[in-house]
Amino acid sequence: MSHSKIRVAVVFGGRSSEHAISCVTAGAVMAAIDRDRYEVVPIGIARDGRWVLASGDQRLAIEDGVLPEVDGTGTALALPFDPAGRGLIAAAPGEVPTELGEVDVVLPLLHGPFGEDGTIQGMLDLAGIRYVGAGVLASAVGMDKGFMKLVWQAQGLPVGPYVLVGDREWRRERKRKIDEIKELGLDAGRAVFVKPARAGSSMGISRVTSEDALEAAVEAAREHDPKVVVEAAIEGREIECGVLQGVDDGPAEASLPAEVLTSGDSDFYDFETKYLDGATTMAIPPDLPDAAVEEVRRIAVQAFEALDCEGLARVDFFRTPDGRWVLNEINTMPGFTPASAFPQMWAATGLDYPSLVDRLIRTAAARTTGLR
Repeated sequence: MSHSKIRVAVVFGGRSSEHAISCVTAGAVMAAIDRDRYEVVPIGIARDGRWVLASGDQRLAIEDGVLPEVDGTGTALALPFDPAGRGLIAAAPGEVPTELGEVDVVLPLLHGPFGEDGTIQGMLDLAGIRYVGAGVLASAVGMDKGFMKLVWQAQGLPVGPYVLVGDREWRRERKRKIDEIKELGLDAGRAVFVKPARAGSSMGISRVTSEDALEAAVEAAREHDPKVVVEAAIEGREIECGVLQGVDDGPAEASLPAEVLTSGDSDFYDFETKYLDGATTMAIPPDLPDAAVEEVRRIAVQAFEALDCEGLARVDFFRTPDGRWVLNEINTMPGFTPASAFPQMWAATGLDYPSLVDRLIRTAAARTTGLR
């Protein structure tokens, strides 16, 4: 390594509907990185897909309800990475491309499609560059709620009832899919949740209690993703658990869990509740028996390993009134905003924010490139 500090390219923004939350995450993470150990290269991806070297004064926080974004200003990256040299290449309009030097680790703080779904992970694998987080397959499966549930079911892990609605099925076989959804309990007056299959931050989710509202809810989800998943509402408490890849090839570790506590008028844990209303608090650990806490930590690690995850993930559960754990979903790049559960859970477990960021970078720097 020709430079004394580990060079970390922090990539944020992106083309998904979670662009703003990615920016907020990046702002918090870059503020926590130890600059004595790491040299940070901030790279923003605009909503139209342009890559730029972000300026130091880029606003990366929610201010007065206004969401941040990568506006495309800054030095344009002609080619994000040079596969031959693991280096960044920048080019201003009309100028010869400039090599910006080798990158040791990429921290892809991207949420949703075109970032958290294996796409950028595949590009980095092709370039032979180490990066934080899950690989191509785990990222893709973790992003797609349908395949995620199929893998967990195959591993014997607890998953609630659901129906997948593909693009062609909705367009050509709508009545059949509606009949399937009604069997989740909608025809008996029980609620269902309609979700984009490959989105996060509660984007595009609707709670539906009647067949009359179903088609509009599916269409709202399809604005984010042509593939939709409809889940039977699970009565129970919402519990989350953080998982980290083990140190020095050790087993994965789970944090203390957290219970999501919401107030206000929201029917569920939606985008506004998470990020804008200040209506969310976390109980860490939840008011649960010690045995239940240990059980959810164990299942969280099993869910992480079932998808062959690396780096980090947040696993979300329901705790039913009769004491069962039901897996809801996994996030292979959970948010690191001040409102985010993942860093709060690890802080309660004994790993503070800067130490958590440091561990993620060190874990990525130590792993091999290529097939693992």
